[in-house]
Amino acid sequence: MFHEYKNFVEDGDMVVIYINHDSMAPITVTAGQVYNNRFGTFKHEDMIGLKYGSKLMTQDNRGFVYLLHPTPALWTQVVPHRTQILYLPDISFVSLHLDLKPGTVMIESGTGSGSFSHSIARTIAPIGHLYTFEYHEIRAATARKEFLDHNLSHMVTIEHRDVIANGFGMLNAADAVFLDLPAPWDAVAAAKDALRKDTIGRICCFSPCIEQVQRTALALDEHGFSDIRMYECLAKDHEVRVVSQPDIEEAISGQKVNFKMSKFDRKKRKLESGAGYSGSEQNGGSISTDILMTKPVDVARGHTSYLTFAILAPEQGESISD
Repeated sequence: MFHEYKNFVEDGDMVVIYINHDSMAPITVTAGQVYNNRFGTFKHEDMIGLKYGSKLMTQDNRGFVYLLHPTPALWTQVVPHRTQILYLPDISFVSLHLDLKPGTVMIESGTGSGSFSHSIARTIAPIGHLYTFEYHEIRAATARKEFLDHNLSHMVTIEHRDVIANGFGMLNAADAVFLDLPAPWDAVAAAKDALRKDTIGRICCFSPCIEQVQRTALALDEHGFSDIRMYECLAKDHEVRVVSQPDIEEAISGQKVNFKMSKFDRKKRKLESGAGYSGSEQNGGSISTDILMTKPVDVARGHTSYLTFAILAPEQGESISD
C-alpha cells in the first residue's frame, strides 16, 4: 500500500487516523473492532467502503476523524519509535543526493524503526530493491513483519547482521549506500566492496556528532572516495501574512504597514454575507493592494545529525553504465 494507491478502504487495510496536525494514529481495519479516542468511538465496519480522505463521525456525532491513505511521509509521523528516526527534511535531502529513482539498488544499515526504509522503497519502486541490515535481532524481526504487512517485502530484503564485523555479503551490486551506524567509518570498506564499479557509486553517512564526521571523512578518503561533503539540514518555519501595500504618500509619511485579513478570508466572508466580492477594496478613493510577506519564526528546530556524502568513481577498465 505504501508504494501504490487505492480509492476505498477495505477490510484488512491500514488507515492513518487523522485527529489533528499533531495527533495521528495508524490502525488496521478489522471488522468487529472499534477505535477509541478522546472524541468518542469509531467502528471499523463504518470505515469499510469509505473513500480515503473521508470524514468519519463518532457514534454520538460529537467528534470526527479523517481516514488517510498510508504514505511514507505519514508513516514517519506515526511509526512506533524503536530507535531515533529520520524525518522528512533529512529523508528528502538524502534521497536527492544519492540520486534515488525507480530501479535503484540500495543498501541501508541500520534499519532502525524503518522510517527511511519506507521512503526508499517508494522512491525506487517498482523495479528497484532495498537491502537493509539491522544489528538488533528483535528490531530486525519487527521491521520484517512491517514490510510484509505493508506489501513491501518484494522490494525490501532485511537481514539481521553485524555489517561492521561481517560486511554486507554483497559485491559490485549496489548503486548507493546509506549508513546510520555509531561507527560508520568501520563499514566504509564493506560499502566500497558492495558498490558497483561500472558507474558512479554514492554513499551517505548519518552521524549526530562532528567527531564522527571527521573520522568518516578520513576513512572515505583512504578508501578512494571523492567529492566528500558534509551538510546539516535545519528546518525553519515561516509565518505568511497579508499586508496592504502602502501608496507613495503613505510610504513618505512613514505610516506603519497594517497586517490584515487575507484576501481569501475577505472573499469568503463577503460571499457568505451575499455582498459579493470585487477583488479590491476602495477606501477614501484609493485602492489598496494586498501583498504576501513572510517572517521566520523566532525558534528554529534543532540539530538532528550531520549528513556526509561522497562518490566512488568507476574503476579504470570498466565499461561505464548509464
